[in-house]
Amino acid sequence: MSDDPAQARFLVIQLVRTVGVAMILAGIAVTQGALDWPQPVGFALMGLGFFETFIAPRLLAKKWKSPDA
Repeated sequence: MSDDPAQARFLVIQLVRTVGVAMILAGIAVTQGALDWPQPVGFALMGLGFFETFIAPRLLAKKWKSPDA
């Protein structure tokens, strides 16, 4: 694998998105009763999942943006 920081950053952003989607699905499972956890935990998982899926990748991309771009 190359030592390109852009490739590593891209993979991190994709991993954050994937984990976010998994959290949303877990939250839905909790709120629908498929998992025996308290319902507020499901809503918290969904909220954090939406943050990780839609907002966190943009924040990371903005942080890692090249100064000359």
